[in-house]
Amino acid sequence: MPVWDDLVGQDRVSEQLLAAARDADAFVTAVERGEEPALSGSAMTHAWLFTGPPGCGRATAARAFAAALQCRSPDRALGGTPGCGFCDGCHTTLVGTHADVEAVRTEVLTIGVGETRDLIRRAQLSPAGGRWQVILLEDADRLTEGAGNVLLKAVEEPAPRTVWLLCAPSIEDVLPTIRSRCRLLSLRTPPVDAVADLLTRRDGIHPETAAAAARATGGHIDRARRLATDERARARRDAVLAIPARLDDVGACLRAAQQLVDTAAEDAKQLAAELDEKETEELRAALGAAEGKRLPRGTAGAMKELEERQKRRATRTQRDTLDLALTELTGFYRDVLAHQFGTDIAVGAGPADTVARLAATSRPEQTLRRIEAILECRRALDRNVAPLLAVEAMTLTLRDPVPARARS
Repeated sequence: MPVWDDLVGQDRVSEQLLAAARDADAFVTAVERGEEPALSGSAMTHAWLFTGPPGCGRATAARAFAAALQCRSPDRALGGTPGCGFCDGCHTTLVGTHADVEAVRTEVLTIGVGETRDLIRRAQLSPAGGRWQVILLEDADRLTEGAGNVLLKAVEEPAPRTVWLLCAPSIEDVLPTIRSRCRLLSLRTPPVDAVADLLTRRDGIHPETAAAAARATGGHIDRARRLATDERARARRDAVLAIPARLDDVGACLRAAQQLVDTAAEDAKQLAAELDEKETEELRAALGAAEGKRLPRGTAGAMKELEERQKRRATRTQRDTLDLALTELTGFYRDVLAHQFGTDIAVGAGPADTVARLAATSRPEQTLRRIEAILECRRALDRNVAPLLAVEAMTLTLRDPVPARARS
């Protein structure tokens, strides 16, 4: 299956990337023949910025492009499309084992200067066996300001056959000096029907289940797949969507907030149980510590560094789980608002009876204030406000969204 098939609802972006991949192939072919190639005026460039809302497939598009750049299909030389999906270059890129493709997705809240300098050193190398040296940074929005400044020079003056692929939710999430040196590709939220078709075709999910998951997640590809295949994800979502019906008094609001935070912490704990022990044992083995024995002298620093990274990953997991719950609540109140205005754009984010009851017992302006309270909670979490305090403030507003000044 060609690598482009997973770019759901992104026809314009696919066309741009395919044109660039063809020009990139012609460039490398000319180099291999000893000719004097040039990228000036072509569809190919050395730095790209993929932007779009969560679930649109930014990283998928970047990986597909990286695979097309490394494609070695014989058909390519005969005018075929780079990105066949089955040659060694495509396959190893997609599974993450290609020697000349460095894909980075951080498990912590930020990407620092040290990690960025490691990437820059990698970017200066010539391709070991592939056609391009590709650096794919899935979380460019998590670069610290210092890391962004370090990256700027490498993006501005890359090595001759190095390509930077940066992904971020929006151009505002990347330093202006970096985004001005990248070619921008803006992806959109894919249509629900296209997401459902992908889940059925690629993952073998029953069409009705795929359609329900795609509709419930508003076309978010990864969340739709998780919802269709993971019973725990469905149970967690149901628990979140039951919260609006339970906010009868202050005590209920505080209990709901505690539940949301505890669920996020439990998810982080589960991930830690799955990954931390394995990572720790692998590091101990690499440091030469036999099972049940003490670490060799001078290696405690490496173990401490791993523990710190694991703590940062747990923090990010908790934040991501909370953010997902807040997204689900936003969808619920969006459906309430659609019901109040008598439109048919509801996505079915919550129980129909609860949506109808809340729509009948409140006004549209109250629903909008509830949505704003959820967005403010997300902003507070981004500012590192204590999660429980931020969520408690939100649930209290969800119960009574009318400001005190308006009541008086």
